[in-house]
Amino acid sequence: MALFGQNDENLKLLRNRLSAKVIARGDELRLSGNVQEVNEAEKTFKSLLDSIRRGENVSLTELKHGDLEALDNSESSVANELPKRARPKTAGQRRYVEAIRHSPITFGVGPAGTGKTYLAVAMAVMALKAKQVKRIILTRPAVEAGERLGFLPGDLQAKIDPYLRPLYDALYDMFESEKVELYIENGIIEVAPLAFMRGRTLNDAFIILDEAQNTTSEQMKMFLTRMGFNSKVVVTGDITQVDLPGNVQSGLAVADRILKNIEGISFIRFNEGDVVRHPLVASIIKAYETL
Repeated sequence: MALFGQNDENLKLLRNRLSAKVIARGDELRLSGNVQEVNEAEKTFKSLLDSIRRGENVSLTELKHGDLEALDNSESSVANELPKRARPKTAGQRRYVEAIRHSPITFGVGPAGTGKTYLAVAMAVMALKAKQVKRIILTRPAVEAGERLGFLPGDLQAKIDPYLRPLYDALYDMFESEKVELYIENGIIEVAPLAFMRGRTLNDAFIILDEAQNTTSEQMKMFLTRMGFNSKVVVTGDITQVDLPGNVQSGLAVADRILKNIEGISFIRFNEGDVVRHPLVASIIKAYETL
């Protein structure tokens, strides 16, 4: 039974975390304890079953360490408003989209494959369609994986396109290609390197900074202070994948340290339990974290 997990792993973890006594006989589940304990256990198992029916990935890490109440997605209106393919699949992703909805600035920090960028773009598209913002701005630092633009062949557009391709991919998943091109042509959607943000004030915009671990502290400050009236900012990155020179501190790490207690700024942290790519990806991430 999918609810119990492979070799009853889900069941074993929940037995350790729930106060009620849990007895499984075949496909039948029996709960005993006081009223509050039984109600809590019943709600947890129903939420887990609903998540499985929706095709969502509920990881062992979530069950072991996460907030069990976050499994309940019944009242998460923002998650249900997103296109089906972009709906959160883990409790961590649900916390992320709720944070984006309610916070002017949201940081999504964690490994590849956790949906940080894809969900941020989905939320931006939803805000644009609802006329909550007038434009979407997607940006990335243009220095990654040891490559610098000056050493790459081609004109400027040819040089920056490979760095921005993941952002375009997410957009093409949300819109028809003709619409993306029309929006870009009309300035409703802008995809550009981070350096292009300098000296601007961005009003009425949903602004996403991707791969933020590759910003310097000065670049991060520059980016965050571009925020204008009626704008929303989402910053995504993986602090374990910094491609800056060894003597340069990541702007994402600095921001995490000095901004996390400011009201209106949310930090959502993902782990391998939120990875929604091939199951091996989560195992690979976990293995590298032990180095």
